Amino acid sequence: MVPLLAILSGLLFGTSYIPFPPWAAFFALVPLWFCWLREKSLVRIFWTGWITQFVFTAVGFNWVAYTVHEFGHLPWILAIGTLFLFCALANIWVPFVGIAWAYFCRRLQLREAAKIWSLVIFMCVAERVMPMIFDWHMGYVWLWWRLPGFHLADIIGFIGLSNIGWVLHGLFLHAAVQWQAQRPWGKAAVTPLLLILLINLVGFWHGRESVHNDARLKVLMVQPNIGNQEKLQAEQGPAFRDTVINQFVSLTAKGLEASGPVDFAVWPETAFPELIEDPQLSFGYARKLKTRIIQMHSKLITGGYSRQIGTGRITNSFFILDEHGAWLVPPYHKTVLLAFGEYMPFGDWLPFLRQLIPEVADFGRGQGPTVLTIGGLKIGAQICYEGLFDWFARRQAQQGAQVLVNLTNDSWYGTWEQPFQHGFMTLARAVEVRRPLVRSTNTGLSTVALASGDIMELSPLHAEWFHLYEVPYATQPPETLFMTWGYWLIPTLLFLAIAVLVWRGRKEL
Repeated sequence: MVPLLAILSGLLFGTSYIPFPPWAAFFALVPLWFCWLREKSLVRIFWTGWITQFVFTAVGFNWVAYTVHEFGHLPWILAIGTLFLFCALANIWVPFVGIAWAYFCRRLQLREAAKIWSLVIFMCVAERVMPMIFDWHMGYVWLWWRLPGFHLADIIGFIGLSNIGWVLHGLFLHAAVQWQAQRPWGKAAVTPLLLILLINLVGFWHGRESVHNDARLKVLMVQPNIGNQEKLQAEQGPAFRDTVINQFVSLTAKGLEASGPVDFAVWPETAFPELIEDPQLSFGYARKLKTRIIQMHSKLITGGYSRQIGTGRITNSFFILDEHGAWLVPPYHKTVLLAFGEYMPFGDWLPFLRQLIPEVADFGRGQGPTVLTIGGLKIGAQICYEGLFDWFARRQAQQGAQVLVNLTNDSWYGTWEQPFQHGFMTLARAVEVRRPLVRSTNTGLSTVALASGDIMELSPLHAEWFHLYEVPYATQPPETLFMTWGYWLIPTLLFLAIAVLVWRGRKEL
């Protein structure tokens, strides 16, 4: 029965994450936690937790197999094997939380109620500190399903909303324990429902506060839908470079003809398939881009490649070019690189690791969250999954960014789960710092999230497309509480809660 409940929790959790409706997001792990409350064996606590995390990882992140097959060119049998390995390890923090919690409870001889709330606290702390390939949590489902409580993210962040989800789990678990013990449980079951309602009412009220915008940015988003094989060949042969640049320019020209003058045309990550090293784009293949920009007569934001000064390493870079095809500002180089995709972990200290897997790229790393200033406009430059980290956008906003621009290439992930997960996790940053976020991708989802949390037209997936966005923004955007003390609010409460549990536990020994 215990393994079945662990599997049930995994299924509930996995089918409540993006792109599914969050139907069980606030009680999905209650069956697992109920088992843990009754379990005396640390080994069984670990394995039931492992089963749960394996199942929800398989349901929520099965796109990993497609990516390994598409990006790594492995046969499907090996790609599926890689998915199984990923599911076995990606969220292994869950069973380790179970072990740490059980040891804590035994050491302090906690009673049942204290066990429940210490488990809530352990989960809240773990999802903040445990290492993951990318930051993900259930806080994002509030925005995905447009639950009004998402507006509170500008106070506590979406990670704070995820922590509230664990509190709701604790309340539902308390109700389940009352029911199982044949004690009155109705009031206990209604409490989390009322709390969900209250959070959404407060969020709705908070979200009505107007964001004072006094400027407008016109951007032409260009999504070329360039296939993966073609993209790889574009980076390896001159003939395919022409195909790529012609496709971008042709689609941009159509968009400019339909929309008229814009502040910027926006191309996605690594759109230009060659190095741009010279600020005037006066030599190499970059001259062709310069010629096309002059013909289009439009400023351009684009992803491309450059070279790191000093090391000579290739960089994944963010360029802003004027109507004459020259840098308006020096490019931003991607800082948060993708492990095993853009760098080999520990490769700088153990060079032989690079020799073991030479297919892994060795990109240069940027200098951290950066704001690029163009006249009076301050742009927070992000590349790909840098948008998944709340600290990254928070620092850009603290540096004065008025608009966040994220350039992404999600063409390696198919059309099922990942484009929606990556898209809405990135768009969440706009709410936390109350700055609009422009997201340009190769294959979708491309869109704009406004400071209000409203999301403008979504691009189709894997289709050629362009769209004009008129993006309101504030020239003097105020700081959100999440940018200041709100960032530390829930961590402080968690620290105090742990202190209280330890004090009460020792007092009762």
